[in-house]
Amino acid sequence: MATDIILKNANVITMNAARPRAELIAISDDSIFFVGGNDEVARLTGKSTKIIDCAGKTIIPGFNDAHLHLFSLIRKLTSLDLSPDKVRSIADIKEVIRKAATSKPPGAWISGTDYNEFYLEGKRCPTRWDLDEVAANHPVVLSHRSLHACVLNSKALELAGINKETPEPPGARIERDLDTDEPNGVLINMLGFIRSHVMPPFSDEELEEGVALADEYFLSHGITSFQEATVSNDLARWETVCDLKLDADLLSRVTMMAGMGYWQDFKERGLGTRSGDNLMQLGAVKVMLEVEPEQAELNKLALDIHQAGFQLAFHAIDERTVTGVITALEYVNQHSPVAGRRHRIEHCGECPPPLLERIKKLGLVIVTQPAFIYYSGERYLAMVAESQLPWLYRIKAPLEKGIVVAASSDAPVIPADPLMGIYAAVTRQAESGQTLQPEERVTAEQALALYTANAAYSTFEEKTKGSIAHGKLADVVVLSDDPTRIPPEKIKDIKVEMTMIGGEVVWEA
Repeated sequence: MATDIILKNANVITMNAARPRAELIAISDDSIFFVGGNDEVARLTGKSTKIIDCAGKTIIPGFNDAHLHLFSLIRKLTSLDLSPDKVRSIADIKEVIRKAATSKPPGAWISGTDYNEFYLEGKRCPTRWDLDEVAANHPVVLSHRSLHACVLNSKALELAGINKETPEPPGARIERDLDTDEPNGVLINMLGFIRSHVMPPFSDEELEEGVALADEYFLSHGITSFQEATVSNDLARWETVCDLKLDADLLSRVTMMAGMGYWQDFKERGLGTRSGDNLMQLGAVKVMLEVEPEQAELNKLALDIHQAGFQLAFHAIDERTVTGVITALEYVNQHSPVAGRRHRIEHCGECPPPLLERIKKLGLVIVTQPAFIYYSGERYLAMVAESQLPWLYRIKAPLEKGIVVAASSDAPVIPADPLMGIYAAVTRQAESGQTLQPEERVTAEQALALYTANAAYSTFEEKTKGSIAHGKLADVVVLSDDPTRIPPEKIKDIKVEMTMIGGEVVWEA
C-alpha cells in the first residue's frame, strides 16, 4: 500500500461530510489515496514515499475561484496600480502617469488600472484633459475598478475614433462636456472595445510576463482551479488558454466560459459544456445583460443555448436584471426542463425573498462575490437605495433555502484572495469597519464550502475536486491557521503556506 506522498500531523478540513476532519493524507499519482489518522503512516510508507510533516498546520481542498477574468487580471498585473491604497487624488494619478510617460517613447501606450472616484478627493473621475497635462504624446487608458468604465486622454480618443460627432454606442455611453459636447474621456461599458479594437494586443513577451505573474498570483493564494468568465471568450481565446495549459505556463485548472456571441462557433467545433479534461474544460455560455434585451429576445436566446446542451451563466446584478434572468429560465423550463442543468446567476447582487423562491424552484446556482462587501461596502451604504440594502449579496438566506452558492473574486475587480472572501462572508464587514446585513453572516465552514465544494458543483466537478476524499484530485492547500477555529476578524490574516496541484508542490511560502 505504499504511496507517493504523505502529509502527516495535519489538521485536515476535508469538506467531506463522511469524514470532516483527519490528520493524514496519502497521495498516489495525482489523486488522494487515503485520508485518516497519523497511526496509518507506517502502513502507507514505501521506499520512495515522500513524507511531509505539517506540524499541526491546517490543510483544506484547493480553492476554486468561480468567476474571474484572466486577461484583464494580466492587464492589471502589467499596468500602473491606481487603486485607493496607492492614490488618493487626481493629482496623485497625474503624477503616476507623468513618471510613466518619462520612461516610454512617444506613442507608446500607458495603461493604469483600478482607479475608483468614490475614494478620490472630490469624488470625480479624471478626464482627458487631466491626462493630457502629463502625457500629451502618449495614448493613455485608465480602467475603473469595476471594469465598467475607463478614461482615455486625447491621443487615445483620437486612435479610438471618438470625437464630438461620435454617436452613443448601444449599451454604452460617452460622457461629454456640458458646454461643448466634447467627449471628456470617460467611457462607460467600452473598456472591452478599447482593449480589443484600439490598444495593440499583448506582445508575446508581455503575455509571457503577464501569465507568469498571474500563475504566481493564483498559486500564492491557494487557487488550484479558476473559472474564466469573460463574455468575449471565443475560439481563439480558448486555443490561447489551451496552449498555456499544454506548455504548463498556467498550472491552476481552468474552466473557461464561452462568450454569448460565440457559442455556435464552439458547437460547430464539437465543443460543449464540460468538453475537455481535468486540466481545462469548457464551461457555461456567459450572457451579459448590459445592453438590455427585450424579455422575449432574452427568452429565445436562453432557450436556444439551453437546447444546444450548454450550461448558462447570466451576468445579473440589480433586481431588474436578476428578475429578467429568472423569467427567461422559467420560460425555458416550460419548453425543456432545466432541472439538473445548474444554470447560473453571476453576482445576483440584489435578490429579495420572492426571487430566492423562484431561483430555488429552478435549481439555479448563485455565484456571488463575498469580498465585494469588504472592498465596496462603504460605497454600497452610501449609494445603494435603502430599500435594496437588505437584499445585497446575500449568502445565508439562499443557503438556508438549499440553493447552491459558489464564490468568486471577479478579479481583477477585487483581489483574487479567497481568505478575504471567507472573512467577508463570516463578518459582513467593510474595510471601513461598517457592517452590512449581519443577518447574512455564515459560518466559516459554510464560507469555506463556497470556494471549494460548491464551486466544484457549479462546474459539475464535485466528484473530482472540492473536497479531500479517496479518489479525488490531490489539489490541497496548507494554511497557517484554521479559519474555523480562530476569531472571525483574524481570518483575513491567515497565510497560504503551500499549494499542491495533482500531488505536486507547485508553490511554497
